[in-house]
Amino acid sequence: MRSTLTPEGVERYHADGYLVVPNLLTDQEIDAFLAHESEPKPPEWQKGLLSHTADPQWKYLATHPCVAGTAQQLLAGKPMIVQTMYLNKPPSGGKGISLHQDRHYIPNEPNTLMACWIALDDTDETNGGLCVVPGSHREGLRETHLPRNPDEHVTWETEHLMRNRDGVEWTEQLYSYEVADLNPTQIVKLTVPRGGGVFFTSMTIHGSYANWSTDRPRRAFAVHYVKEGTWVSRCDIQNVTPAL
Repeated sequence: MRSTLTPEGVERYHADGYLVVPNLLTDQEIDAFLAHESEPKPPEWQKGLLSHTADPQWKYLATHPCVAGTAQQLLAGKPMIVQTMYLNKPPSGGKGISLHQDRHYIPNEPNTLMACWIALDDTDETNGGLCVVPGSHREGLRETHLPRNPDEHVTWETEHLMRNRDGVEWTEQLYSYEVADLNPTQIVKLTVPRGGGVFFTSMTIHGSYANWSTDRPRRAFAVHYVKEGTWVSRCDIQNVTPAL
């Protein structure tokens, strides 16, 4: 795996709860992925959050040496892929995901969950780029509610089956979490160039707003990892796969 971070970069990630890393992907790699996404896919490749287990282009990004290699550095152990997402936010009002903590969506024990959000276009505040709250990973899980602004954020609710290490099963109602009573002045709206990525912990508050630009798509690819040996409770993404 390719080492991309200095010890100072790793320290900054743990201090701030996130780290912007440029040049994870080349223009050619991004062009190949976007061209792939513009074409119809065989049904057996279309596995939602688990598309990396069947679609070769999704697997390529999730196991990319710069992406998975950086995750290995930050986890200090072998990264296992939990889920992948292609986040295509079109201009003129493509909605964002409200500011949240991933730990609400993906219970795991011990909590080693982390993510890499890769910009497939130049991204910033004007086209719905990623936002973070630095240091929020040190403040525990926050109270949440459904998103309050339907023009900016998607809203949904769904029930998920959970299972612990002993095989005990239960269901939990998950929804589009929005952190309650968030101070707007603490939100940092990131500028991430095409091919760069943002690594962040499962406790780091993050999200995005709608893309109100008229001609700038905001496409991104996200991978969630856990360290080998971590138990993921959600049954639909419980069978994690190695990134190495």
